[in-house]
Amino acid sequence: MSTDLQQAGATPTPGQTPPTPGAVSRVSSGRPTWTLRLARGRLSGRVDVRTLVVLVSLTVVALGVGLVALGVGDYEVAVPDVLQALFGETTSVVRMVVVDWRLPRVLLALLLGAALGASGAIFQSMTRNPLGSPDIIGFNTGAYTGALVVILLLGGSYYDIAAGAMVGGLVTAGLVYALAYRGGAQGFRLIIVGIAISAVLASVNTWLIIKADLEKAMSAATWGAGSLNGLSWAQVGPVVIILVVLVPALVVLSRRMGILEMGDDAAQALGVRTEPTRLAMLVVGVALTALVTAAAGPIAFISLAAPQLARRLTRSPSVAMLPSAVLGALLLVVSDLAAQRVFAPTQLPVGVVTVSVGGCYLVWLLAREARRQ
Repeated sequence: MSTDLQQAGATPTPGQTPPTPGAVSRVSSGRPTWTLRLARGRLSGRVDVRTLVVLVSLTVVALGVGLVALGVGDYEVAVPDVLQALFGETTSVVRMVVVDWRLPRVLLALLLGAALGASGAIFQSMTRNPLGSPDIIGFNTGAYTGALVVILLLGGSYYDIAAGAMVGGLVTAGLVYALAYRGGAQGFRLIIVGIAISAVLASVNTWLIIKADLEKAMSAATWGAGSLNGLSWAQVGPVVIILVVLVPALVVLSRRMGILEMGDDAAQALGVRTEPTRLAMLVVGVALTALVTAAAGPIAFISLAAPQLARRLTRSPSVAMLPSAVLGALLLVVSDLAAQRVFAPTQLPVGVVTVSVGGCYLVWLLAREARRQ
């Protein structure tokens, strides 16, 4: 297999100097890009240099924060000992603390944060609005309703709760989509209808908790704050399996998100079936949201903030899937570390931290949008 890095734009016009292999060029937008060709030109793609640098930097920082989180706590472990524990070269006590107790939580923070960031990117691209995230539209609330029905009324296991969250999210999405559909599901109608459905479901959730037994109500309310406390390897496996199943769909949708943002007419002219694509985006985005809700409860504001922050860091004209997912992973692992250590030894639900920070971000975003208009 051969790799060929060539200047973006390829064929020179008469009188121009041929591009130098490996050079970085300026495209019409003024952004440096690389054109990557693999396997004799069978696979090619354009890589924005700034986006690549941001992705690598965010990934390194997220992994670094996760490494720190593996070492801090009531039982402190130095970073070299953490690395040795990950590779099986340490004492049984350190390995138990790092690998058995802390590693599942850090992995889930990274994976669930990435799922929230990707879900937010899908809905913000689909609605063409920075407020079009699943926690604003109401899909988080619908998934929480499905989980509450299982917890409080059916008394199901973890997998039953996961199935209930998935069904609740999908039913809510179907209802919002049906009510917002008028010759097509436009972004503004989706947001308005979603906010209304979310308010109704929030009332239903409150009523379910009030009518439940005290012990179940306290458990449901704590879980509803969004928490990674007490999660173990038993939750890691299902999360990884579902994400692996959804990754191919995310890859396909990420290529079509930018085309849809150009408008329905342009997208159809380029061969994209707009409504089926929107419906697929809706299902995949809700599946990601329901997955997080089933595993850790409704964690708010990560899906709202991550796509917009990633867009500003990469200076991209539109919301991108991969930067949003990586930044979502970073935001959640940092928030969870803060939830563990700010009031130590008391551990807060991570949702308390994300709501506190995300509330400030939402106020700033609304003020910024109001100034622009």
